[in-house]
Amino acid sequence: MSERSPTHSKSVAFEASEDTRCNTTDNPTIGDIIEARFTRRQVLGSLGVSVIAGMAASGGNLLFPKPVNATTSTFTFNEIEAKVTANHAVANGHSADVLLRWGDPVLPGAPEFDPTDQSAEAQAMQFGYNNDFLGFIPLNDSADHGLLVVNHEYTNEELMFPGMGRQDRDKKFADVTKDHVNIEMMAHGGTVVEIKNTDSGWQVISDSKYNRRITAETEMEISGPCAGHDRMKTSYSTDGKKVRGMFNNCAGGITPWGTWLAAEENVNGYFWNKEALAGHSEERNLRRMGAPGQWYNWGKFHDRFDIAKEPNELNRFGWVVEIDPKDPTSTPKKRTALGRFKHEGAETIVNKDGRLVVYMGDDQRFDYVYKFVSQAKVDTKNPHNNTDLLDAGVLSVARFNESGWVDWMPLVYGKGPLTEENDFASQADVLIETRRAADLLGATPMDRPEDVQPNKHTGSVYVMLTNNTRRKNDQVDSANPRAENKFGHIIELQPSRGDHAASKARWEVLVTCGDPTANVGASFNPETTKNGWFGMPDNCAIDTDGRLWVATDGNSAKKTGRTDGVWAMETAGKLRGTSRHFYRCPEGAELCGPTFTPDDTALFVANQHPGDGSTFDQPSTRWPDFDESLPPRPSVVAITRIGGGRVG
Repeated sequence: MSERSPTHSKSVAFEASEDTRCNTTDNPTIGDIIEARFTRRQVLGSLGVSVIAGMAASGGNLLFPKPVNATTSTFTFNEIEAKVTANHAVANGHSADVLLRWGDPVLPGAPEFDPTDQSAEAQAMQFGYNNDFLGFIPLNDSADHGLLVVNHEYTNEELMFPGMGRQDRDKKFADVTKDHVNIEMMAHGGTVVEIKNTDSGWQVISDSKYNRRITAETEMEISGPCAGHDRMKTSYSTDGKKVRGMFNNCAGGITPWGTWLAAEENVNGYFWNKEALAGHSEERNLRRMGAPGQWYNWGKFHDRFDIAKEPNELNRFGWVVEIDPKDPTSTPKKRTALGRFKHEGAETIVNKDGRLVVYMGDDQRFDYVYKFVSQAKVDTKNPHNNTDLLDAGVLSVARFNESGWVDWMPLVYGKGPLTEENDFASQADVLIETRRAADLLGATPMDRPEDVQPNKHTGSVYVMLTNNTRRKNDQVDSANPRAENKFGHIIELQPSRGDHAASKARWEVLVTCGDPTANVGASFNPETTKNGWFGMPDNCAIDTDGRLWVATDGNSAKKTGRTDGVWAMETAGKLRGTSRHFYRCPEGAELCGPTFTPDDTALFVANQHPGDGSTFDQPSTRWPDFDESLPPRPSVVAITRIGGGRVG
């Protein structure tokens, strides 16, 4: 089998898709808004970048004050060197131990992993591929014992199967058989495992009653306003209320009542038959979702992925799925009230009035930031009373204004342009075509919004914006002072009066990313070292002190001279905008899903697609096993402090 160049990996294909514009509106972009805002304050031009950098260095900002007494770092670890290595690394005083690897047995009867003898039946009982979001749900209120939930986003066939390169469109998937496809489908979805901190460290409880695999074939319920709608009906579900599977689940969230929210992202890539797009009944809808992407050849063997044979099937993907990890017999539910788009995550916070707020990003160049506010209040005493809380509420999209305010605009049928005149006949239509509805409301196109993480300790909300390499010269601005925003930035929101359900919030740039010593407009605090800066912020986590930890996606020897990993970020005081390097991924891996135990004594991280850009037969690393008989394997790592205590 011929080798392919590293630029043609499946991960790079996904990255390219997210950097491809599906939004054709001329709504003012975040770059336009930032430029106008700072121009009004007379800080643009030659001083623009230095002003933002100075704001970060001083801990000050133009919108809302921060504590000024924080003159020493809240992080006590000595940072590691930023570089590219075949193995992972963590700050001194900590250990980083592999907890779960692709192919590890999860269910009773699962065989041991054998990469030369794979089957769909085995994979359905084993840990899936490309672990992304992680969530920890305590059992009996213990920080040392709980359930770990894991999204499996996608598969890299060139790293999974011997003798195979990526089956791109030019090869027409010539080497991918039905058996390969079925294994891939079983490697998608998610995993629930019981884990416990023992004298030997964190361990998986192999015979736990909670252990579960969810795949691209697991039956799920469609709930909320779109359930039963004509556009959700297929030959499999003539009533439009059931669907098989979830896939491309990127980030997610954990609800206050202990359920897992798995967010479907690049679902367009699994559908094929572009020849059928012209004149298709859902043509406008499909184009706005970038479908069919035809990155996999599932449609060759499964009719539901052929848009000509099942025109409505794609409408049943691109949702947030709610799963009860404590009930392995429960049916996952796609919560359609939260909208349909390329969900990066679904992070939650209980508002001061008791309602639940879910923050979400649509991870594509020039798409939007959303939030959902539930109609009912969270019942903190009786979790079962929250079973269908996510089926009713208001979904809104963000418009960033130059005044420093965000307007949250409700996506409600019959309001404004969301009427029959624009081909919306119901709230279901608005939610199935959330992107188009947001276009019409004039939402602000962003630079690939990924995690949108509320901080329950401070009230702030952090928006991770990975990059936008298609930014044009006439869109250069103070926050992205270069054509092509290669390195991304982080925006901080403060809800009006601390009310996350309010229609307004204040916003400012926390940091623009990249090498501060290069001419790229990076605005890290000057106290940041050569190891402390990063590019491409993606996921993030908040610890019990309200400190921000940032995970990245896209760093490499060529782009930044470092692999992806975890950086600890100061958000207040004189060190605001300072970060330091805590954990380094092995070569080719993306860092996903950082999550802490409730007492911060463990940080779980997911290394996705280690060895990306190489192949099964000639891998750039054999992490984590470093066994000549084994390929690189996506894995979950448990980070703890040697001798005990809080991480970081």
